[in-house]
Amino acid sequence: MNMKSRKIKSAVFPVAGMGTRFLPATKASPKEMLPIVDKPLIQYAAEEAVDAGIENLIFITGRNKFSIPNHFDKAYEIETELERRNKKSELELVQNIIPNNINCIYIRQSQALGLGHAVLCSKAAVGDNPFAVILADDMILSSKGCLSQMVERYDDLNSSIVAVEKVEKNLLHKYGIIDGTVNKNNKDWSLSNIVEKPDNDNAPSNMGVVGRYILNPSIFNILEKTQKGAGGEIQLTDAIATQILNEDVFAYEFEGKRFDCGNKLGFLEATIQYGLNHNELSNDLKEYLRNLNLD
Repeated sequence: MNMKSRKIKSAVFPVAGMGTRFLPATKASPKEMLPIVDKPLIQYAAEEAVDAGIENLIFITGRNKFSIPNHFDKAYEIETELERRNKKSELELVQNIIPNNINCIYIRQSQALGLGHAVLCSKAAVGDNPFAVILADDMILSSKGCLSQMVERYDDLNSSIVAVEKVEKNLLHKYGIIDGTVNKNNKDWSLSNIVEKPDNDNAPSNMGVVGRYILNPSIFNILEKTQKGAGGEIQLTDAIATQILNEDVFAYEFEGKRFDCGNKLGFLEATIQYGLNHNELSNDLKEYLRNLNLD
């Protein structure tokens, strides 16, 4: 440990993307508002952050994203109607999407310049403090939230941490792939490099970065100097690779099952799995699946 650990109080949610893989569903509604069973993707992400002790939710938004702040805001009309109909359980649901002590901050990303640029947009709100980044379309089902696991590791390491998982060789070109030395606990890696979307045959490992990060604030100065990389965008991975040259950065293999809800199959898989875990739906859904004729 380098010095006394500082509490992670802020989480950044880059939600300015257009969600083109889900068109026409995302033509007028953000992909982050697509529901998994009965809650939108962004609510699951916010709940994971709050469970990890986050107090400030910083949303980096774009055009046509008004439904996200509306979702986390008070809805007087629907609350009044639910009260009138004495629908107490539904009223409690809409009034308790996030706790009252949580701050929601919305920052417009004026240009679509990539994930690194989206994170840089949060600099003034985050200040000189460590912070988390959560990509809402990476859903992680686990008994303890992925970010909670990472916050515990940050308390020990006091360094930037990226979440990783094992990736099949034919898919390595779709990820940022880490290079480094595995630590004694077999869960952490001390990083020497991260390569954004390498060729499958030239990847430095089979461990790919997923949408959870805890970053020390030095990343902001690096991002300001980072040139456009893969896809003509400012890549967060490139900035972290530079951060590695100047300070300790770690990767953490989280416990849990990740669903890539940025594609249709992953979205369907998450819907089924979360449905199977849903108190009201589990038994009926299991019965339905058992009776499917899949020939």
